[in-house]
Amino acid sequence: MRKTVYLKFILAYVIFGILSFVMISSYGSSLMTETARHRTARKTYSEAVKIAQTYASDLYNTDISLESAQRQLEAISVYLQSEIWIMNPSGRIVINTANEPDPEEEVVVEGFDPTVTGGSYYTVGKFFSHFEEDHLSVLAPITRGYKTRGYVVIHCPLSMISEEADSYLNVSYIILLILFLLSLIILIFFTEIIYRPLRKIIRATEEYAAGNMHYPLNVESDDEMGYLSASLSYMASEIARSEDDQKKFIANVSHDFRSPLTSIRGFLEAMLDGTIPPERSSHYLQVVLNETDRLTKLTNGLLTLNNLNTRGMLLRRTDFDINQTIRRVAASFEQTCRSKGISFQLVFSGEILYVNADEEKIQQVLYNLTDNAIKFSRNDSVITIETSEKGSKVYVSVKDKGIGIPKDDQKMIWERFYKSDLSRGKDKKGTGLGLSIVREIIRAHNENINLISTEGVGSEFIFSLRLSEKNNELEEE
Repeated sequence: MRKTVYLKFILAYVIFGILSFVMISSYGSSLMTETARHRTARKTYSEAVKIAQTYASDLYNTDISLESAQRQLEAISVYLQSEIWIMNPSGRIVINTANEPDPEEEVVVEGFDPTVTGGSYYTVGKFFSHFEEDHLSVLAPITRGYKTRGYVVIHCPLSMISEEADSYLNVSYIILLILFLLSLIILIFFTEIIYRPLRKIIRATEEYAAGNMHYPLNVESDDEMGYLSASLSYMASEIARSEDDQKKFIANVSHDFRSPLTSIRGFLEAMLDGTIPPERSSHYLQVVLNETDRLTKLTNGLLTLNNLNTRGMLLRRTDFDINQTIRRVAASFEQTCRSKGISFQLVFSGEILYVNADEEKIQQVLYNLTDNAIKFSRNDSVITIETSEKGSKVYVSVKDKGIGIPKDDQKMIWERFYKSDLSRGKDKKGTGLGLSIVREIIRAHNENINLISTEGVGSEFIFSLRLSEKNNELEEE
């Protein structure tokens, strides 16, 4: 099961949620408590200072009565949800909002020390053992004439502060839950955009590895997944096409080798068993020799194609006169042309025209094209070979007035062993490799070759070559 990536992602997602909860529970609780404590202390101290400057100061100045100050401070204590004291420096409680004032009862905080805050403005504890539970207490001095007359002390239960911190913590839990749920969108996107396409790609690669190159792979996406899918699909189609070409190639090779071998075997057996009379043996031996020549040509053509298709094939580029090469090729067909009454018309761009190419291979291209032109030309016709310049290119044309090539066959003539129906009756000795060799040689030169043909009128092959800079030197001379 290849779901490990998905399961790892799910596991990471769950671990993220658990760790987030643990972090908030452990560190968040203390952080929220400390934050609530500081917030309450600042707020409470601010109120204590205001009371010290107003009600408490008025009390010590006898501007208001003890009962009036008690009522006003009780209202403030309800608002603050805290207990407010006014104390003398000796520790005697003058006003306590938690109790009604009793002039006959004196309450003193034993061991009271106003420096208990230690340089801060609040302290946490039971306030000199006065309370049974911990309180946050703030002290604000009541001054008059640069002398401390007393203190305003406000006590806030820590339990109330803890409740406030818990409310903050609950908000954090809710936010964490919302974020956790929202992060499910990432999981959904991962599933739809990455995981599902990845599963399709893995399934396709398994099918391709099993030899099913026609397995459809379609990932509709414009990102890297779509590109990978398209690349794999293209690779599979190319491999499938290559396999089909290979099967077709083997079938064609087998057929082209079987026919002459069958012919050779048949004639030799007939001569051995006396079916062919001795006086006719020389004729049939010549037929056998022709068939062996055909096998030799076929073998050499296959070797040539194999060498041309090898990556890194070296071209022996030189500067040579393409017109002179054409003259030599045309002269080599003189005897064949004479028997069919075919003549050559050579149309050159200048007396000398240098190109930069592999002379031996370009000569083979001209030979194959000229040989085809002669084979499929009518008797007493003319074959035109023409050169022309255009920019930095030289264009060579081989044109015949033969049977032409049907439009449906023109795209197939470059394939190995391909022969059109019109050519099969005329080209009995052909291997079907000539034009394939021509195309590979021209491609090796990074040039192009094109065909213009009309059935019943003739064909023209045009290929390009690089113009040599040596022509400039000739012009300067």
